[in-house]
Amino acid sequence: MEEYSDLSVLVIDPNQHMRSGLHKMLGQLGITRIEHGVSAGTAIRHLEKKAFDLVFCEYDLGNDQGQDGQQLLEDLRHHQLISPAAIFIMLTTEGVYSKVVSAAELTPTDYILKPFTVDVLAQRIARAVDRRAALRPIHQMIGRERLREAILASEVSAAANPRYATECARLRAEAHTALGEVAQAETIYREILETRPLGWAQLGLARCQFQQGQFADTLDTLQRLIDDNPRYMAAYDLIARTQQALGQPAEARAALEAAVSISPHMVRRLRHLGQVALQSGDLEAAEKTFKQVVAKSRYSEFRDPEDHVNLVRTLVRKGDAAGAANALRDLDRSARGGPATDACKAYSSALVQELNGNAGAAQSELAHAAHAAGAAATLSSALKLDLAENCLRHGMDEQGMQLLDALAGNPASGVSESDMAAVYERTGRAELAQNQGDSVERYLDGLVRQAAARSGQGDQRGAIEVLQVAVRRRPENAGLISALASAMLRLLGDSGWEAALGEQCAALLIRMRQADPHHPMLAALSSQYVTLRGKQ
Repeated sequence: MEEYSDLSVLVIDPNQHMRSGLHKMLGQLGITRIEHGVSAGTAIRHLEKKAFDLVFCEYDLGNDQGQDGQQLLEDLRHHQLISPAAIFIMLTTEGVYSKVVSAAELTPTDYILKPFTVDVLAQRIARAVDRRAALRPIHQMIGRERLREAILASEVSAAANPRYATECARLRAEAHTALGEVAQAETIYREILETRPLGWAQLGLARCQFQQGQFADTLDTLQRLIDDNPRYMAAYDLIARTQQALGQPAEARAALEAAVSISPHMVRRLRHLGQVALQSGDLEAAEKTFKQVVAKSRYSEFRDPEDHVNLVRTLVRKGDAAGAANALRDLDRSARGGPATDACKAYSSALVQELNGNAGAAQSELAHAAHAAGAAATLSSALKLDLAENCLRHGMDEQGMQLLDALAGNPASGVSESDMAAVYERTGRAELAQNQGDSVERYLDGLVRQAAARSGQGDQRGAIEVLQVAVRRRPENAGLISALASAMLRLLGDSGWEAALGEQCAALLIRMRQADPHHPMLAALSSQYVTLRGKQ
């Protein structure tokens, strides 16, 4: 098996006998670059250091917190420790396989049922390597954010490898979604479902419906998915999000509780349940859930200091000063260093100090938290928004507005103008919203003038960079979008076609068309794009 000699392998199994047996089999296939992980934690540490060609993972990891191989796979994908193209093969028994094979959105590359022979192992590796080769061009384009080319590559690969046509269609739908072309993605998912009732395709369809605001249709699609497969956990998560969007927190909580009763060890789902309980005012349920989250993630490689903040906030709202202080001490003992941890510690301390009537100390800690939050890239937008609101409540306008300003300037934050307006409204500071709006408009006007100056000096790429900053700040502003698209087309015309820049320009034109099909500049810009694209 000489063709496998260059493959690197990670084996994850708590059973030494099983690890040794698999190691021996791999050796018989000519694979010698093998490393072992005895738990989820050791596997994560291996994968943080380097990538492996193949990962073999035992489904039953024997974890005290109940984590299994499927949940490890989801954690690895969520935290981007393995790529979507990675070969991840799950080792399990027939009884477990029958329960999990259709219950997960993120599935491994393959399952191998125990016991198995060297011949079976060789066949599965060959199949996985062949699949990776067929899909590699698509994954490469997606990894480089060249989504138009990924769509084309998926069509080419599907024609050349019909057995992977469904997987190619899935990747094509995901690329359309990433480009904001949700209707096209929906069409692909419906075409897949006409041939096979695949759970991930039903979920993909529901997500498209959700993104288009079709909440009733979303719930109908998800209900059919759960009727077919009650253990499809991701469906419950989207039901909860949809119910929240409809302003139905009780129904959202019921969906999450149903999911937790089936799969009680997924920390992200428990965290969501705690947040919904807190928002709905059920402090007892929120406290119970956040304590579970803190306990389950205590020894996790992915523990999040915000979990302690959520627990402290809940206990403070209950008026439990002693419990909140204990949670703060636990955060201080268990959390790793870094700006996010510093912000969480300071914010938690501010909440405790305020509960104890120490207004001066609370303000001091809020100032520390706001300063640390500015450098904490991993801190959630929700916590930053909450911190900003507390700063405004304490008359700390500068710190609060700086936090809101940073959220507004980051499209990835998910924080809308209406979210920020609500903060100003709740804190009785509506005049600050107007002041900030005026300041932002002056800032954007300055950026437009700066871009024009750079363009006039022949620095077209510099003009694009400045306009990109402006569009990130006002992603819905049609004038800024058209100016950026025009600048990109000017550079493509002067310097020649660049695939990545052309991709970005196409995405801007799509946004313009979706926002206003009759935009006065759309036809001319689209024609210019087609002409330049045809010359490459």
